[in-house]
Amino acid sequence: MEQSETFDAAAELEYLREVPAADLLANHFFVLAQWAAVHLALSPADLPGAQLVIDVMSAMLQAGGERLGSNAPLYRSALAEIQQVFVRAASAASGPTAVTDADAPEASEA
Repeated sequence: MEQSETFDAAAELEYLREVPAADLLANHFFVLAQWAAVHLALSPADLPGAQLVIDVMSAMLQAGGERLGSNAPLYRSALAEIQQVFVRAASAASGPTAVTDADAPEASEA
């Protein structure tokens, strides 16, 4: 497949200069959430990959806290949902007693 547009480094740099950090991080946060969901939807689920992505999401929330803007509660809710999906996928992969608190991705305290 041929790409119709070429990468414009100057335009990309200008975009990065203009977009507020909280907006850019919000976009990345939800891309990470989608990525984790894709890893969890695989058969079998890619639990180590999903756990890494979920841990990074948690770290973003812990480090950014309320500086992430008025949508920080939405991000915490999204993280909690993907953590629940992880626990269900891990339980399904290993049987009903296999998932312990030590296996679950870090809970956010942001």
